Amino acid sequence: MAPVDPHSFTDSTHPFATHISLSLYLDFPSSTIHGSALLSFPDPYTGPLSLDARSLIVHSVIDPKSHTPLPFSLSVPDPIRGCHLTISLENNHDSVLVVFTTHPSASALQWLSPPQTFNKTYPLVYTQCQAIHARSVFPCQDTPAARVRYTARLNIPRQLSAVMAARHVEKRAPISGEGSFLSCGDQMWCAEGRAVEEFVMEQPVPPYLFAFAVGELGFREVGPRTRVYAEAAPAVMDSAAREFAGTEDMIRQGEKLFGPYEWERFDLLVLPPSFPYGGMENPRMVFLTPTVIKGDSSGAQVVAHELAHSWTGNLITNKTNEHFWLNEGFTTYAERRIVEVVQGEEKAVLNIGIGWRGLNEEMERFKDNMEFTKLKMNQEGVDPDDVYSQVPYEKGFQFLWRIERQVGRPAFDEFLKKYIATFKFQSIDTDTFLDFLKANIPGIEKDVDLVLWTEGTGIPPDAYEPVSSLYTQIVTLANEFNLGRMPREDEVADWRGQEWELYLENLPKSVEASQIIALDQRYRLSESKDYEVKVGFLQLAITAKCRDYYGEVEKTLKEVGRMKYLRPLYTALVQGNGKEEEKIFSKRVFAEARDCYHPIAQGVVESILSKHL
Repeated sequence: MAPVDPHSFTDSTHPFATHISLSLYLDFPSSTIHGSALLSFPDPYTGPLSLDARSLIVHSVIDPKSHTPLPFSLSVPDPIRGCHLTISLENNHDSVLVVFTTHPSASALQWLSPPQTFNKTYPLVYTQCQAIHARSVFPCQDTPAARVRYTARLNIPRQLSAVMAARHVEKRAPISGEGSFLSCGDQMWCAEGRAVEEFVMEQPVPPYLFAFAVGELGFREVGPRTRVYAEAAPAVMDSAAREFAGTEDMIRQGEKLFGPYEWERFDLLVLPPSFPYGGMENPRMVFLTPTVIKGDSSGAQVVAHELAHSWTGNLITNKTNEHFWLNEGFTTYAERRIVEVVQGEEKAVLNIGIGWRGLNEEMERFKDNMEFTKLKMNQEGVDPDDVYSQVPYEKGFQFLWRIERQVGRPAFDEFLKKYIATFKFQSIDTDTFLDFLKANIPGIEKDVDLVLWTEGTGIPPDAYEPVSSLYTQIVTLANEFNLGRMPREDEVADWRGQEWELYLENLPKSVEASQIIALDQRYRLSESKDYEVKVGFLQLAITAKCRDYYGEVEKTLKEVGRMKYLRPLYTALVQGNGKEEEKIFSKRVFAEARDCYHPIAQGVVESILSKHL
């Protein structure tokens, strides 16, 4: 084998599929999908073909022209990569059809029963394929090195709607014969009460950007290129539309900075609270957690981040997850440039300051394995979900900010535009970026230690803590808390979520329970509607063993599935000595909340608990 990616069975000596045609029958009662994937190659090919599959039942592999079966084998599962599906293509094949069924616990899919949805009437399902979970929905070359176009037919209950990270073609009745190859058969495909939604993605995307959601969905128009979709409840849709009303302005600012927006539409889907991330940059249809709807438009910063991915991440993609900073460092930089224009420099500096604290905390998290503090890291034998961190985002941002400070913003802006225009619709690695940087900014390696920044551990000495009067005031007030001084009400009168988040992040980690209670009595942080503030406060309460707040901790762990909140709360509960009561508590809460979490979040919490219990 000549692997292209430590997380994939894809072989560089085999052809990469350039198009996949998917037929998917969504069977809600069994939480499975009966599907077929028609993979097309640029040229006829004879020989073995390696695909990734996780927890899939592969019923058959067929030559789509002669309809004859082709030999295949499925390996025993690897704990990280899943199964190696090997197909023998015996006679100049330019396409192959794989017929399969997904597993009810497929790692990309969360199936929500009606009681788990807002209206509690119909079920809902959605995907989360990053980093290596597309293979649990359909067999594919599941590496960002292999970009692919696709079409998809989703056969769903007629009263539900489907959205996808692709262009919607039509909703229509099923056609006889379409389901004949599927394991469910044509009779189920054409059954009463079913409808087919068709989609097409005409631009080549990495498999992790494959995404759909099906449920009782509605939308609000918020701009010429943007609808906000959510569960069809007026309260949910209206609050989302208000929060993201300024999206078109952000798209225009993005275009000024980085060049044309290449994806036609920029729609948003607000998912149920179980969604494991803040946002997912699926092209044309960004997926968002409802926790970003804060009622003050600050959630738009998450949208700015996902929008920035339209250039850095979706247009230019990291070749493998070992170069994840090329996606996230660039996007964090781009997000802050957009926020600076739309919301002001002070907001951008707060954003950088929160990131700076987060980066320093990751150094503590990885102190026993500093490999994961590198930008260009070795992930052989490592599950990317286990080492997901702020390092690629914040150290990557700091690296680009360092280059901007060296060459000046106008020159760096020109470089960015040229970089995006040169590599769009390609997947690249760190060395490709560095070669391009040195060719276009001659002598940069003499002024900035590129090797230290990309291959060194820790935070380089020329990284930069942000400076602004508000940032300094907040950090100073946090430092004074240790001396027993709480901020006065006139000092925090204008604070919103971000200011409080930064304040809490900068408080000393060893705080007395009495101080925690006094802070909360004055400012009611444990009741904040902003989860960044609430979770930041609850972390401190757990560390201080302030058990008065464990009821609020339990409630929070049961009402949201965003890993940004689950990871620190569960870790705070079980990490360290003398935590027997907390360990019993966290085990019980997880057992009761587990079914409400997405499979990716379930796996992350399980790994935290198994490490400490």
